[in-house]
Amino acid sequence: MNTATNQNDVNNLSLQALQTAYASGDVTPRQLIGQLLAQARRQSEYNAWIHLLDEAELEPYLLALEAQDSHNLPLYGVPFAIKDNIDLAGVPTTAACPDFAYTPTEHAAVVSTLIAAGAVPLGKTNLDQFATGLVGTRSPYGEGKNSFNTDYISGGSSAGSAIATALGQVSFALGTDTAGSGRVPAVLNNLVGHKPTKGLLSTRGVVPACRTLDCVSIFALSCDDAAVLLDIAGSYDAEDPYARPNTFYNRQRYFDTAGGRRFRFGVPAELDFQDDAGTRALFTESVERLKALGGEAVTVDFDPFLETARLLYEGPWISERALATQDVDPASMLPVINEIIAGAEGKTAADAFAAQYRLATLKRHCDSLLEDLDFVVTPTCPRFYTRAEMAEQPIVNNSLLGTYTNFVNLLDYSATAVPVGFTECGIPWGVTLFSAAFKDIRLLGFAGLLHRDCQLPLGATGHTPLPPSAGTTAAVADRIDVVVCGAHLQGQPLNWQLTERGAQLVSKSSSSAHYQLYALPDGKRPAMVRNEVDGTAIEVEVWSMPHSNFGSFVAAIPAPLGIGKVELADGAWLSGFICDGFGLAGAKDISAYGSWRSWLAAQQSNSAAG
Repeated sequence: MNTATNQNDVNNLSLQALQTAYASGDVTPRQLIGQLLAQARRQSEYNAWIHLLDEAELEPYLLALEAQDSHNLPLYGVPFAIKDNIDLAGVPTTAACPDFAYTPTEHAAVVSTLIAAGAVPLGKTNLDQFATGLVGTRSPYGEGKNSFNTDYISGGSSAGSAIATALGQVSFALGTDTAGSGRVPAVLNNLVGHKPTKGLLSTRGVVPACRTLDCVSIFALSCDDAAVLLDIAGSYDAEDPYARPNTFYNRQRYFDTAGGRRFRFGVPAELDFQDDAGTRALFTESVERLKALGGEAVTVDFDPFLETARLLYEGPWISERALATQDVDPASMLPVINEIIAGAEGKTAADAFAAQYRLATLKRHCDSLLEDLDFVVTPTCPRFYTRAEMAEQPIVNNSLLGTYTNFVNLLDYSATAVPVGFTECGIPWGVTLFSAAFKDIRLLGFAGLLHRDCQLPLGATGHTPLPPSAGTTAAVADRIDVVVCGAHLQGQPLNWQLTERGAQLVSKSSSSAHYQLYALPDGKRPAMVRNEVDGTAIEVEVWSMPHSNFGSFVAAIPAPLGIGKVELADGAWLSGFICDGFGLAGAKDISAYGSWRSWLAAQQSNSAAG
């Protein structure tokens, strides 16, 4: 049964559209929230919600919003949903287990951050009990139903968060993601699902599944929205022992979806789509789209990633789920949840250490496969299932859904799931881009490039995305190209200052024909000085250095030399050695030699002749 929502029934809740609507006075937050609350009640058949806030519960949030200047709140009046294993003060947190329920007096840290930015919570959403599952059907509050076809699963465990966002009941939602719970339901409901770097979004106030792996994830209508939300929600929480501060280059100002750039991405050598020709075709098409957008596809051995994935449920990490539910009466939990958690029985501390040793080996291997790649693209899930199919094989089919998601948190990677099209039965499907920790904004940029090229509607609303907002800053590169012309050349005395910082030789080239080369008075170093009139081309090398090591390299350069911009023969301007004017006192013009090496060779020849 196809029940996709018609765009005439709902508002366009993308952040840009909503901001425009508020600014024009077309609607107020109070009016909009009232409309959305009524809509969510009308669409109750999807089982998206465990607790919708009523008018009285919403009133404090609306009053607080009305007392503030909208220009000071980046998420002014933006409605959002909260997975019901994340605390909202005054509302029971159930984790989809009524007997477990408790009522927190404080918001989870990430919820508090979003509310402070002006966002308004609409309520708590349904989930696979104790966030154990990728299906959305393991809940006493009703099975989550796909927002495009209710005969199919919504995906989980963050089922309600995906459904509510896709149906246009909220602008975005919080989920959690330990094994794919924020990615699988996203693409099955035509949404972007971002699984952040571990610790980037605080998990304080979140019911744990596997505490060492858990992440709060973001469901959004677009990568543009996800980038804004990640920047706000990723506020460092010093009270969360697993929190990690963000890096400057992983901020929203560096979100970049500009086309025309070159990039390299990995594609698994072998993939299993469980005989689903439709999802296989969509994946192949996605790879071709990425290539057409400027990407170079590189085949990657995927076996170590798949072996890592098996550790999550077959290894001792299942004991973390048992630990998280140790005070819960097994009779209060669904049979399938009990069966999964029972896998922890017999696991020992020795098993845990052995698995950690194996994980360390696998991570070293997987990290090496990511080197020189901007990201790896995989299916988010091989295929999807009807709710009836899931009832027949609840554990086997759930495990298959996690084939390409289970390894990400164990390896400490970031990942963005993005929809790329629809299958014959009308269900959306998507791919996942993953990379190392703190590559979130770069991933969202590449995912946004692909998503925009697919020209899909927003969720199940039928609305089309607005054009991207202007003013983005180019993403910060992982490495910085450095032009050297003297003692740092390959084989020269100071080359070690590059190599010990992980720099790699990119090319042997020459500057543009606008430079003079001088031998400084100490005879050990040259100085390259720009001269537009009497210049010549100088031999140089380009070395690529990790940007994290660039600062220490620059700091070690003694006067009169420094780092500025140097023009190469091909017209590129790169960071390279320059010289202050005072340093040329007593220096010798050696431009005629064309390179430092040639001048050194001439000096040695003269010495030998003398």
